Amino acid sequence: MERGREDASLTLRGLQNRSHEKIKLRKRKSTLYFSTQEKNVRRRGDLLGENIHLVLFTIALRILNCFLVQTSFVPDEYWQSLEVAHHMVFNYGYLTWEWTERLRSYTYPLIFASIYKILHLLGKDSVQLLIWIPRLAQALLSAVADVRLYSLMKQLENQEVARWVFFCQLCSWFTWYCCTRTLTNTMETVLTIIALFYYPLEGSKSMNSVKYSSLVALAFIIRPTAVIPWTPLLFRHFCQEPRKLDLILHHFLPVGMLSHKEFRFIYPVLPFCMVFCGYSLTHLKTWKKPALSFLFLSNLFLALYTGLVHQRGTLDVMSHIQKVCYNNPNKSSASIFIMMPCHSTPYYSHVHCPLPMRFLQCPPDLTGKSQYLDEADVFYLNPLNWLHREFHDDASLPTHLITFSILEEEISAFLISSNYNKTAVFFHTHLPEGRIGSHVYVYERKLKGKFNTKMNSELSEIN
Repeated sequence: MERGREDASLTLRGLQNRSHEKIKLRKRKSTLYFSTQEKNVRRRGDLLGENIHLVLFTIALRILNCFLVQTSFVPDEYWQSLEVAHHMVFNYGYLTWEWTERLRSYTYPLIFASIYKILHLLGKDSVQLLIWIPRLAQALLSAVADVRLYSLMKQLENQEVARWVFFCQLCSWFTWYCCTRTLTNTMETVLTIIALFYYPLEGSKSMNSVKYSSLVALAFIIRPTAVIPWTPLLFRHFCQEPRKLDLILHHFLPVGMLSHKEFRFIYPVLPFCMVFCGYSLTHLKTWKKPALSFLFLSNLFLALYTGLVHQRGTLDVMSHIQKVCYNNPNKSSASIFIMMPCHSTPYYSHVHCPLPMRFLQCPPDLTGKSQYLDEADVFYLNPLNWLHREFHDDASLPTHLITFSILEEEISAFLISSNYNKTAVFFHTHLPEGRIGSHVYVYERKLKGKFNTKMNSELSEIN
């Protein structure tokens, strides 16, 4: 009995002593708890669902891309976007026949018109901002599309394939050349990639039917031809056929085989070609480093050449026209006539000054006339005769003429008789063809009595 009492008292003392100690609870490891915690930590360092450093690098690269593309590609990058936006906001400029006939959608130009309106309200509508802000906006959208392409491939395949597709996308010289331009084709490409990110592909974790269908609809509104590559995908979604990489390669790539009059029309298919290239690089075992070096250096050369050298004269000459406008206090006394194939240069969006300007027009015949020739065609049949007929007296002559170098010899008699002197020369291309010359020439008319008037004014100031 006594021994039992002693054991009971010892047990009681032990319990009392433990009550004064800090009781440590065992922490159970919950897979759900840790996965949620890790996701939250990861999200804090993410942007667009990817590593923030990757996203910022892509944005920085596309901004650099934007500033290293200083050449012209096709007239539509100005005449179907910036020129329309400038006319909408500032109420002067020129609209091509598609807009006067109401054949185009204002959706895409409205984006840039909004930018122009904000700059105008802030009093910051300088010509340089009007040129570069829309292009920077397009560059940012292209960067988002690049990241979405990487994310999509990581979901459908694996990170290694995604990295090589991303590498090919960033290295592509034609993507570099196009992705920051204010072309409807560029916006179509951006919307197509982002829409595919939300498309219900097997293995995708980002599928959202509302988002992808809305983006496809927007792409169609901006450019109706966007429906061509999306038709099989929309049909597949309706039928719920389970495919992924094969779907991209076999449905999008055949679109690239269609006949187009310009390469830019197959630009929306190019990112899917990068999927094929990235997939091939992943499985390349021999000569991988030489292949990568060749791929990078060859594309780098083409990107820099086409972005900084080829076809830059028609943009450089617009900077010269800006100076003519802003250095001339009486803007109505100066006038510009651009004697080039129609729409060779941008227009008021790159001058932003109500300077009288004119160019050779080329609207199509909407009346059904046979043997129709537009103004540009008639001019190039016999430029010298056309000039003498058009400018029959000195009062009608413009103060400045802008032409390609290829035209100089043919109109030299007119230039001499009308007192035009060459005042500026701009390199344009190493590959002149047809009506396009290697250089752009600017001629200025020396008015009679101009120097005597200037001298008399200086003498009066002295007296």
